[in-house]
Amino acid sequence: MRVYLPCTLAALARVVTSGELGPAPLTGYAVTPALVEWYVSGDTEELEYVALTEAARASLRMLAADRADGVPVDARRVVVAAEVPDGAVSVSADLAERGRVRLVEAVPTAWIAAAHVDDKEATADVEAAIAALHAADAGDDDARFTVDGAEAHELLWYATQEIPDLLL
Repeated sequence: MRVYLPCTLAALARVVTSGELGPAPLTGYAVTPALVEWYVSGDTEELEYVALTEAARASLRMLAADRADGVPVDARRVVVAAEVPDGAVSVSADLAERGRVRLVEAVPTAWIAAAHVDDKEATADVEAAIAALHAADAGDDDARFTVDGAEAHELLWYATQEIPDLLL
């Protein structure tokens, strides 16, 4: 199953060093039955894009949490795409969770298919989104617009052999 895992550049560097994304359990996003039911008119490619977008939103939340904890992180969303054996994935029966899945084991680099990362040009919008996230969650429409501004940036695709170059 193709799973999209929210990440950060710092966490991606740890993947390169340790040889795995973990520890488990991990939250990811995939084309699940609930996502298919919710997005009835899409083909597989469209549904995978929805899962990727959900993972990018979760990456933004990871960046905000790191910043709140005083951890300096690059303001670039990261999503790791991995081919995960079905037995390592637990799909929620809750329709509200749509594409959310849990991985019951760490993801070795052999399972990683690609990384999706914000271009450096998105940094200012991602910075603004990190700052506005709490207010957006509280219902502030202007803050929600700011968060959406980061989501307007498409993540760039990188092959696995390019991942170390991203970290330079």
